[in-house]
Amino acid sequence: MNRTKLIPPRNLAVAAALLAAFPAMALAHDESHPGGGFLSGFRHPISGLDHVVAMIAVGLWGAQLGKPALWLLPVAFPMMMAVGGFLGLIGVPIPGIEIGIACSAIVLGAMVLLEAKPPIGLAVAIVAVFAVFHGHAHGTELPENENAIFYSIGFVIATGLLHLVGIGIGTVHRWKRGQVALRAAGGAVALAGCYFLWGALS
Repeated sequence: MNRTKLIPPRNLAVAAALLAAFPAMALAHDESHPGGGFLSGFRHPISGLDHVVAMIAVGLWGAQLGKPALWLLPVAFPMMMAVGGFLGLIGVPIPGIEIGIACSAIVLGAMVLLEAKPPIGLAVAIVAVFAVFHGHAHGTELPENENAIFYSIGFVIATGLLHLVGIGIGTVHRWKRGQVALRAAGGAVALAGCYFLWGALS
């Protein structure tokens, strides 16, 4: 049985936030309020259920897969989300953002439901692709006159914390009943994704 331990006490969220700051550097607004930019960025991922369930699902799947996915997936997502956020900040269009976000919940939820164990490179690639859609949505919604650096740091830290919530919940995978509960949670995420997709296509 896979006895998954909680992620080592390395602050993945902060590390990813620092990575996010580099591309955002070119877009900082000197006249903005850093605190406001950070708080806006921090609130953004947790204000939308579509973002929340997908990001928690990343942690759930990582917990199911165990090491090294346990830490690779929660690092890959914020890193690629920062890339997507940068593209959104500079106005590079990506078609089907809302559809991509909905599909992320469907696919990631299905991975947890099926307890899928693809090669680690494929698992990281799946997470990374969907992260770009989430990041782009955050980047295009930067409030006017707020600091892009602090906004980016805020939404990356919030994302990292949601991953940690998923990993924390995923520790129940060490028990038989916990494995069943975890797969049920994945099914719930996938169903929520179907609802989001219906809304995106309406």
